[in-house]
Amino acid sequence: MAAAFAVFLAFAVLAAPPRSPEVQAFVSVDAPVLALAHVRVVDGTGAPPRDDQTIVVAEGRIASVGDAASAKIPPDAKVLDLKGRTVIPGIVGMHDHLFYPMGAAYYGEMGQSFPRLYLAAGVTTIRTTGSIEPSTDLEIKKAIDAGKAAGPKIHVTGPYLEGEGAYTTQMHVLRGPDDARKVVAFWAEQGATSWKAYMNVTRAELKAAIDEAHRRGQKVTGHLCSVTFREAAALGIDDLEHGLVVSTDFASDKKPDACPPSGPTIRHLAEDLDPKGFEVQQLVRALVEKHVAVTSTLPVFETFVPGRPLPPRALDVLSPDARASLLAAKLRAGDPAYAKQRWGMDATPWPALLRKEMEFERAFVAAGGLLLAGLDPTGFGGVVAGFGDHRELELLVEAGFTPVEAIRIATSNGARFLGEGDRIGTVAPGKLADLVVVRGDPAARIEDVENVELVLKDGVGYDPEKLVASVRGTVGLR
Repeated sequence: MAAAFAVFLAFAVLAAPPRSPEVQAFVSVDAPVLALAHVRVVDGTGAPPRDDQTIVVAEGRIASVGDAASAKIPPDAKVLDLKGRTVIPGIVGMHDHLFYPMGAAYYGEMGQSFPRLYLAAGVTTIRTTGSIEPSTDLEIKKAIDAGKAAGPKIHVTGPYLEGEGAYTTQMHVLRGPDDARKVVAFWAEQGATSWKAYMNVTRAELKAAIDEAHRRGQKVTGHLCSVTFREAAALGIDDLEHGLVVSTDFASDKKPDACPPSGPTIRHLAEDLDPKGFEVQQLVRALVEKHVAVTSTLPVFETFVPGRPLPPRALDVLSPDARASLLAAKLRAGDPAYAKQRWGMDATPWPALLRKEMEFERAFVAAGGLLLAGLDPTGFGGVVAGFGDHRELELLVEAGFTPVEAIRIATSNGARFLGEGDRIGTVAPGKLADLVVVRGDPAARIEDVENVELVLKDGVGYDPEKLVASVRGTVGLR
């Protein structure tokens, strides 16, 4: 068995593509055998942290994890003494687009900046969860896999499955169930591996897409409106994005296959609906019984809440125009006149909606549901790749999860949903060495997750500061 594993590792090294000079410029550690000595390990399983551990990495995989005092470090290993640091698994971002809002109803592909920022933050795997430019996303993935560009491993979601009334003209409008099936079939052949239904999809179109995706062993998620969560669960959907605050299950004027008016729906959610009440708890049970996951995207909701500051690190990487647009939108979001015009309310509903979404996610997990983590870099631009993934962890803790639980949600839960749990998502021997070294103790203070010093992807160490510096001032441009 050991000999077979050694042969496999040797083959993996031979098969690994050479890195381009552009990518190599971001590499700070590259050794066939590497020992991360005297680290604290938060392994992603939900287990308590283990202090003073040594992780040995050989040919891109974790060879061993154990007490530093008794660790057997190979004589040819490069040893990094990492006292005072913590190692967590690479983050698995489950709502991590490669595009960014560019004003009005238009999105621009951040083909260079976002992959680098995800990797710099320790997000070593992403699901794009809806593509505006699926061909571009697929080509970015190919370039990263071939060692020509720096970035995470990418699971490309196909183009949005959207019906009549699309928010942006960049989305294809489905012409019925047969078109939905054909879209899934075509883009699956191009390399897409998952699907996202959007706000105006019909039940028949959603069912056709789910059936075609499942026939191919692929999964479907949804940011829904015209179809309720219960209806989608009954149709066989695998995942639901955002949670309670986008559901239309409780809209009094909901008509089949149509989005209800947003004003009354939002007012009811913000003012009347109780996440601990019978109605919501029934929905939670229905989702859990159908094995439907929920993806948390708390950062994008937080940006709409007045008084919550925008992260300086994210502002620093924006282009001047993107920064000016963001700051203006943030001011408008807190304007009572905007709330009156948008929802017919005297003040913004978002403080209440954020709190209720947090309560819903806690209830969902308590009932046995699989919660995933993402950032969703949409809204009006206040959420940026990588930095937003860190903020998601912090907001999960604000929601009531422990830091260790939040790390599990953002790592092993995503890996499990993607069918990658045997390869990534936890710190364990035999798994790929997708690891994040942070300064401090995020198990005690979740904000320490921001202090990324080294990111290992397949055992190769990347310098986060160089990655961030390379795209500073460019988000909103490329």
